[in-house]
Amino acid sequence: MTPHGHFNWNELVTRDAERVKRFYAEQIGWSYEGNPLPGGGTYWTATMNGTRVAGIYEVSGPEFESMPDNWMPYLAVDDVDARIEKAVAAGAKLAKPIFDIPHIGRLAILMLPGGAAMGWITPASSQG
Repeated sequence: MTPHGHFNWNELVTRDAERVKRFYAEQIGWSYEGNPLPGGGTYWTATMNGTRVAGIYEVSGPEFESMPDNWMPYLAVDDVDARIEKAVAAGAKLAKPIFDIPHIGRLAILMLPGGAAMGWITPASSQG
């Protein structure tokens, strides 16, 4: 379980998952497990020596054409609902409403004051 305030996960958002997968496989030694997404497509989990290390999420469509590939960090928090409420009151903007991923956790995506994007998650292993 990732403790409150520590980084829990990193996810690369890209328009070319195959190119990115080749790069990290050749340069770092990652291998991949694919998981189908509900709306279509595949979420790639990168592994190193059998340990999950990152995710790769491919986006497509004209709305993403000018977006460069970018890493999205996820910070573990003890209560995502309460923490998001406090963050919004302090000037953060909710970019993606709070949602649940079974066996993973309860998440939200924020735009922080200053413009940085970040996910906050209460991991499933720490939910009661």
